[in-house]
Amino acid sequence: MGDEEKKAEGGADDAEARKAAVKARMAKEAEEAAAKKKKGFMTPARKSKLRMLLRKKAAEELKKEEERKKQERTRIVGERCGDEKDIGDQVPIDALRNICQEYHDHCVATESSKYDLEMKLIYNDFVINDLTQQVTDLRGKFVKPPLKKVSKFEDKFAQLNKKASEFKLKAELSKND
Repeated sequence: MGDEEKKAEGGADDAEARKAAVKARMAKEAEEAAAKKKKGFMTPARKSKLRMLLRKKAAEELKKEEERKKQERTRIVGERCGDEKDIGDQVPIDALRNICQEYHDHCVATESSKYDLEMKLIYNDFVINDLTQQVTDLRGKFVKPPLKKVSKFEDKFAQLNKKASEFKLKAELSKND
């Protein structure tokens, strides 16, 4: 009976050890679940407050960006057009002529550069088309040109005219016989 008692005691110890292991595992899982809930949990009040703060920050950033663009625009206009000329009440005619001549020269220079850029654009388009054609020639693939649309009515009308002329020819030949 000594062996049976040892087995009974060993089985009881083994069962208690298994129970303790299960309890420890369940406690550990409960702690992990609690930690997970706390980690990513946000109350609706916190969410709405965060959204409100993000909206305010975005609005401020948008205002700053608009102000920066406005300053950049005025700076570029100042560079391209020059400073605004002050025309007071008592400005001599010669000074007005000089100011008008400066503005005229500036307009001529601007139109000239505009024309140069347009011609450069046309030339670049031509070069691009030429290079594209060369590439397609090298590949051996050719782009099919778009076909003209022909109405069916005109084709039928042309066929009827042809038949009528043939009929007239046959009629004339039969008259001559």
